[in-house]
Amino acid sequence: MTAESLFSLCSTGVVPGWLLLIFAPRWRWTQRLVASGGLSLLLAAVYLVLIAIHFKGAEGGFGSLAEVARLFRNPYLLLAGWIHYLAFDLFIGGWEVRDAQALGLPHPAVVPCLLLTFLFGPIGLLTYFGLRLGLKGRLPGA
Repeated sequence: MTAESLFSLCSTGVVPGWLLLIFAPRWRWTQRLVASGGLSLLLAAVYLVLIAIHFKGAEGGFGSLAEVARLFRNPYLLLAGWIHYLAFDLFIGGWEVRDAQALGLPHPAVVPCLLLTFLFGPIGLLTYFGLRLGLKGRLPGA
């Protein structure tokens, strides 16, 4: 499989997970497949295979930004970096939904956080913690 086709498969493969978190957060299949981390684990397995096959002997490394740039010249390692984002962001989105449900936060308030997590990872997480802190003490269990 080419890096481009695997990129397309993984990038479109997470969209249903995000849609479930946004539109059906309490549905049992959302809980089983997405909020549980299951879909993120599948992406992690793809990441593992890419790293196992393409990392050894690759130019670059993690010691400097220039080394990372050289490492990511390999399209399969760049793809692994992308899948890393997809897996972790979706995992964090699932955690946000579970945590919000446990605290009794209104789901419509969490949706912008989920969208930001999907698009900008850490900004969405930061926004979720801001929401959580802002509603602390105002809701039962928060």
